[in-house]
Amino acid sequence: MRRASVVFSLLVAAVLVATGCGRSPGVRAAGAHPLTPASAAPFSTSSPSIGSHGSRSARLGGEAAAAPEAPAPPPHGAAAPVPDRAEGHGPGGSMTTMGSDAVALTFDDGPDPKSTMDLLDLLREQGVKATFCVVGFRVRDHPEVVRRIAAEGHTLCNHSWQHLQNLAQRDDSYLMWDLESTNAAIRAAAPGARIEYFRAPYGNFTPRLVAFAERFGMKSIYWSVDDQCWLTARYGVGPAMTSHITSVVQRETRRGGIILSHEAGKPHTIATYRSLVPWLKANFNLIALPTSQPPARPEGRRAS
Repeated sequence: MRRASVVFSLLVAAVLVATGCGRSPGVRAAGAHPLTPASAAPFSTSSPSIGSHGSRSARLGGEAAAAPEAPAPPPHGAAAPVPDRAEGHGPGGSMTTMGSDAVALTFDDGPDPKSTMDLLDLLREQGVKATFCVVGFRVRDHPEVVRRIAAEGHTLCNHSWQHLQNLAQRDDSYLMWDLESTNAAIRAAAPGARIEYFRAPYGNFTPRLVAFAERFGMKSIYWSVDDQCWLTARYGVGPAMTSHITSVVQRETRRGGIILSHEAGKPHTIATYRSLVPWLKANFNLIALPTSQPPARPEGRRAS
């Protein structure tokens, strides 16, 4: 009887080992397929919520912008760290003045197939050149507008690919991809265009972001006058807004100043500048931000 019991125990042990039930928890875990954590989410391709400068639709053109498709993923390890350095007097060392007696009109967040075209008509009628700070995915979607901007002698400025409020906090690989993709879209639309200026979304410059733009041969521009055309929740889009924009610009513009405005999805801006541009012409020398240097290859960029 005892021998039968021993044999039975040995048979049970053999079955347990064969099925794995006799392994310790650690051994079972090592033999199983591991649970891999979810991959880190890719950078967002939707326009961000708007911070201190009004609603998303107010700042980015009146309509909810479609999620921009990225032309390529950010290269891993393609960018070397950038030291903090800055020379201007604006946030992060960005430029707030022209360094001359001239005044620059700058318009952000386009190109817009309606408002930008209307603004270009106005500027052509008035014989005025301006600077257009364009968003990469909109350049991709409306290259014909960018071609006209360049053909009519205006200056093009990189305003990032998708207008991220926290652009300055992104890593070097993302910044390299964002600025380079935006420049590539501009040059695809307007071959030979010189892109010597960069404006951070919302003016959120840091010394690191200013230094990064320098790698592409771009100066970082802030502003000395914000016409507040985006304050539609307070002033609407009619006479009250026209009066407000006019008052701000006439009160605050000085020689050497840089005026910030927005045309994308903002017909009230164009309506206001129909009367404001003649006043500015009568009191200041209006010019586009000057370009002089050929396009630069960023440091450390590998030849393709």
